[in-house]
Amino acid sequence: MKYLIRGGSIVDGTGAQPVRGDLLLSGSRIAARLAPGETGPTDAVVIDATGRYVCPGFIDVHSHADNSPLLESDDRSKLMQGVTTEIVGNCGFSLAPAAPGRRMEFGEYLRRLFPPTSVRWSTFGEFLAHVDERGSVTNYCPLVGHGALRFAVVGMNRGLDSTELQRMRSELEAALEAGAFGMSSGLVYPPGSSADSAEITYLADALQGRIYATHQRAEGAHLMPSLAEALDVARSTSARLQISHLKAMGRPNWGATRAALYAIDEASDAGASVAQDVYPYTATSTTLMSLLPPEFLVGTNQEVLDRLGSRGAVDRLRELLESGVDGWENRAAYAGWGGVLVSYSASGADQGRTLAAIAEEAGEDPVETLVRVLRRERLEVTASTFLMDERDIEVVLGHPRTMIGSDGLPVGAAARPHPRLFGTFPRIFAQYVGSGRPLDFAEAVRRMTSLPAEWFRVPERGLIRSGMIADLVIVNPLAVSDTATYAEPEQYPEGVETVVLGGQPVVRDAVYCGERRGTRLEPA
Repeated sequence: MKYLIRGGSIVDGTGAQPVRGDLLLSGSRIAARLAPGETGPTDAVVIDATGRYVCPGFIDVHSHADNSPLLESDDRSKLMQGVTTEIVGNCGFSLAPAAPGRRMEFGEYLRRLFPPTSVRWSTFGEFLAHVDERGSVTNYCPLVGHGALRFAVVGMNRGLDSTELQRMRSELEAALEAGAFGMSSGLVYPPGSSADSAEITYLADALQGRIYATHQRAEGAHLMPSLAEALDVARSTSARLQISHLKAMGRPNWGATRAALYAIDEASDAGASVAQDVYPYTATSTTLMSLLPPEFLVGTNQEVLDRLGSRGAVDRLRELLESGVDGWENRAAYAGWGGVLVSYSASGADQGRTLAAIAEEAGEDPVETLVRVLRRERLEVTASTFLMDERDIEVVLGHPRTMIGSDGLPVGAAARPHPRLFGTFPRIFAQYVGSGRPLDFAEAVRRMTSLPAEWFRVPERGLIRSGMIADLVIVNPLAVSDTATYAEPEQYPEGVETVVLGGQPVVRDAVYCGERRGTRLEPA
């Protein structure tokens, strides 16, 4: 099948300004770039792009859509934003590997982030075969999670001996051989939080130039020591370090992104390979358990629940929340109880309400509310927490190696997901592009296309050039914007009119065409 995209301006992904021109697509590829009005094949189907920008398909470098191929319904949350490729398996969470004798426990662990998932595989390769069988709405580029590797070898929360560490590395190498683009870590989440720097460095050394993406140990008062640990890994190995969702949490720490970027530049100038991503919102979104200090998080879900239900648990938790714990980021103190918005609970109760409002209605202390809600929902609660400053987002976006990631929770993991799941990429254009803002349109497109394609080694995508795979998005530059809100997050954006995946339109006139045409990719 041939398509002729006629009448638009091409934003080719290099950062160059839009240029009028037409595109001829043949099969899965861009066959030719034509001058405006140049005669094309008479048998080509014409797609009218008059007054529109034609861009490479966007790449979401920080996605948690690992489970999307497993869903019965098609996950359109990214595709309708113009995203054609997603890097999944972030923050140490991936759906494989799974030790054969620990699948049930692994499924329980996954429920801290993902909706209930039936784990029917053991190795990373077996999981990817399952993904291939199911098909994907967008292209699928998997990282293997350090947390999943650790769980497969030793389960939750303890140190490793040398034999176990070698087993972890063997599991990592097997995942890389099967097609993983690299490894991610979530050093704030158990079991990854039990790892020391030596463990991470030893594993990252096996990456041989592939990505090590890290959700650092800290993103608030301890941001800089945490960043130093990550940069040391990059200096000590050949891994390419991706700092996930770079931010400075908590009002006392606002502005620290400048120092963080300075440290990243110093490391890069000295030869380390480092980049970062950001999402364009001032609220985080993760499990409500993230409000608990480390001693409450040790062990399995049942052990955490037993601890929360023990005599004196509320008093002890209140004491730790008020005094703080060395090295621990106190999100409740940073945001205040009115800044913690429940987005999902297993029972459906309290969704869309803050912990402050829930506590007031119940006539109890917010610490009591936190414990009660976690116990009632057996820990299956997620929340949006308002922690960041708009100016820090602008500073990070202003850095030339910053890419864009949605960091949305997996589909099905929140009844009222963070709006970033549906609005991240259009929001960049609407809020951060233009005079006096960090980006112009062409540079924003570069951050979403050729930069991540090169950095993550996504094959044959990210640029509009003859011979490249025809993953494209056509947008109205005057209308592109997000519509998703915290109150009504599941709303598709405006101005994203046509999406082409592998040479075939999958969105026309902002309507999904109803076919999974994504491909699981392997690193170039």
